Amino acid sequence: MESFLLVFQFLLQILLCGFLCSISSVKDTITATDFLRDGKTIASSDGSFEMGFFSPASFMNNWYVGIWYKHDVPDKSVVWVANRAIPLNNTSGVVLKIIDPGQLALVTADNRITWSTNMSRPLAVKNPIAQLLNSGNLIVRDANDTEPENFLWQSFDYPTDTLLPGMKLGKNFVNGQEFYLSSWKNEYDPASGDYTFHCDPTGYPQDVIRKSKVKVFSSGTWNGLRWSGVPGLTKNPVYTFTLDFDERKAFYSYALLDSSVISKLTLNSKGMLQRWTWDDKRKEWHVYLASPADTCDNYGTCGAYGSCNIILSPVCSCLDKFVPKHPRNWAKTNWSGGCVRRTPLNCQNGDGFLKYSGIKLPDTQYSWFDVSMTLQECKRACLKNCSCVAYSNLDIRNGGSGCLLWYGDLIDIRELPGGQDIYIRMATSELGSRKKTKLLVLSLSLFIGVAVVGLTIGLYTWTKKNKRKLNLKDDDLDLPLFALSTITKATSNFSAENKLGEGGFGSVYKGILEGGQEIAIKRLSKSSSQGVNEFKNEVICIAKLQHRNLVKLIGCCVGGEEKMLVYEFMPNRSLDFFIFDEKKSTILNWPKRFNIINGIARGLLYLHQDSRLRIIHRDLKASNILLDTDMNPKISDFGIARTVIGNETSANTHHVVGTHGYMSPEYVVDGVFSIKSDVFSFGVLVLEIISGRRNRGFSHGSRNINLLGHVRPAWRLYKEGRTLELIDVHLIDSFYFSELLRLIHVALLCVQQRPEDRPVMSAVVMILANDAVLPQAKEPGFFTGSKFTDSDYSSTKYTTNEVTITQLDPR
Repeated sequence: MESFLLVFQFLLQILLCGFLCSISSVKDTITATDFLRDGKTIASSDGSFEMGFFSPASFMNNWYVGIWYKHDVPDKSVVWVANRAIPLNNTSGVVLKIIDPGQLALVTADNRITWSTNMSRPLAVKNPIAQLLNSGNLIVRDANDTEPENFLWQSFDYPTDTLLPGMKLGKNFVNGQEFYLSSWKNEYDPASGDYTFHCDPTGYPQDVIRKSKVKVFSSGTWNGLRWSGVPGLTKNPVYTFTLDFDERKAFYSYALLDSSVISKLTLNSKGMLQRWTWDDKRKEWHVYLASPADTCDNYGTCGAYGSCNIILSPVCSCLDKFVPKHPRNWAKTNWSGGCVRRTPLNCQNGDGFLKYSGIKLPDTQYSWFDVSMTLQECKRACLKNCSCVAYSNLDIRNGGSGCLLWYGDLIDIRELPGGQDIYIRMATSELGSRKKTKLLVLSLSLFIGVAVVGLTIGLYTWTKKNKRKLNLKDDDLDLPLFALSTITKATSNFSAENKLGEGGFGSVYKGILEGGQEIAIKRLSKSSSQGVNEFKNEVICIAKLQHRNLVKLIGCCVGGEEKMLVYEFMPNRSLDFFIFDEKKSTILNWPKRFNIINGIARGLLYLHQDSRLRIIHRDLKASNILLDTDMNPKISDFGIARTVIGNETSANTHHVVGTHGYMSPEYVVDGVFSIKSDVFSFGVLVLEIISGRRNRGFSHGSRNINLLGHVRPAWRLYKEGRTLELIDVHLIDSFYFSELLRLIHVALLCVQQRPEDRPVMSAVVMILANDAVLPQAKEPGFFTGSKFTDSDYSSTKYTTNEVTITQLDPR
């Protein structure tokens, strides 16, 4: 037995020596046994990653050595490419191996080196080996040394377009090496593209995306918790992130909280930075977060001292006390010139500072910082230097600490929920005299104190008689209350010529106020049994909302039995007025329709996620999408909308209220409504916009298919690869077929039978902004209602036991 063990040990040593020798170098030659050969692959020890030869497209004869996630083969999610700039024509006889003095090299059949590594350490080792780690990091090291700091080379130091957990972005100030992502040229070419993503330590660290050398996105400064301009980058259950910054280095990195979660950060060929997570159940990637997310994320959209607010139209405005530098260009929405101070600075005569709150801090390329100074010390330091234009806390934790100073124009400012404070230098005349202000306040206080007693009773009586505000319950709502005479005059006594339309709630009229402002008046029908509740609900919902894709409520009118809502006037009426009309539909080319779809999606995202109230609309349809002068969409009619509390996303009701043709199956059957119900309605609406045909009453073949009537044909055409047949004939001459097909695919994802299969609106907005691979759509939800009438295409109220479910043959 003992002799057997000795023999076994001897054989094991021979095998081990053979393995080491097989990947070791032969001095002055490149004849060592290969690490990778003949199209074969190797995997990390836990099977997470795989390495081998791959070709991005079957129609191209270009081959590369890459690393990808093993779980999503055959659709390889390549995370690193070795020879990205030098493709191979074939893999026959190509070898990846170790050559002296410990370099990894890609060698062709005729012994040409097409790619090789550079060693991090100058000294060679006796037994260099290459290894693919479980992290996805390809390393070259000494066979007997596993310490990371002693690695000869590692792929994590040379990222391509993907940042994996454990990788870093930033710069080593000691040796000058920078670590950054660079996009593929396109989806079929992994060569370095136009876009790069850096943790830029110039001034004070910030993440930036550049197109060539031009900044196109900035994350804002690091504030101790996150990048100031990325509000979505918060504490979450998926990953943690940190900035490691001192005099030797500035590195941004992230780590996964759960080892079972698979997540990556990529920079695509169009400059979109995306955080992906893998859904192992569905075997597909999902976008978790993306930047740039909207127009205001584009670097310097509003120029110097201009502030971008995505919920306003136009999105750009000058900061308070600033005016457009080129007024004519600004009026034409050319904001590149930015803004200038209304009153120029005069450092010799003394300046002050004005506080601006709730913003993304400007670009820090030209900045200075000190981690130990207080905010007051920061202010004094800025005042002493005439070139200093602004200051702020460096770190917002624990009440704020540190000092950050800006020099030169302030660029890339936007308004953000949860934004930060900045103090911008102003001429003293813009701030006013504080001493005079205090004296004036004391004088006025004394005068008001004496006068208020005598005026209280009279003021109360006058307010009751001439009430100008409307407050509903305890919702802290203050809306201008128009006098009935004002509305009557504005509408020429509700003349038929001024009537814009009619629905179950009542009628809508156009009006013109004395100042010339055009308004739309929604007049509640006196005979409507549900109108009062709808009226109050609409005021409660929409009065607290403000977004460029939501209609703006200007005020109310309550007098006697009259109850009216006053809105901004939309000159192009509603979407159905165009898309369902043979002549008017020609006005809406595809770019305009895509803009409408995108605007509706952003409006819904605001309702579901970003508004003060989490709102489910419940009646999204073409007639409730109003169009302004530039054909920008605005969601209207919140009469049956519902709010949900906190992080809730669904609720139920005993009475189903909505419009025949747009409601999801689970809402009609079980009375369960959710943000996914609105997603379903959005999907129907997208199909109507693309096809130019109403979903309800759409005729197909010998049957009149009721409710989602052309979703089924769309589904069948999608399955048969004939989706183009669904497109509106007015779009046939368009050059946007790929976009049209993609949007039909998105719509079918939104109308899937199961709510959990439908994407949330944040995912839809991201899909519309990039060209990520979409999952296969499942069968759409479909049902018919036995108690509906076709005479009125507006909100209908009915109980759930009045509805039957029908599954039609998708063929």
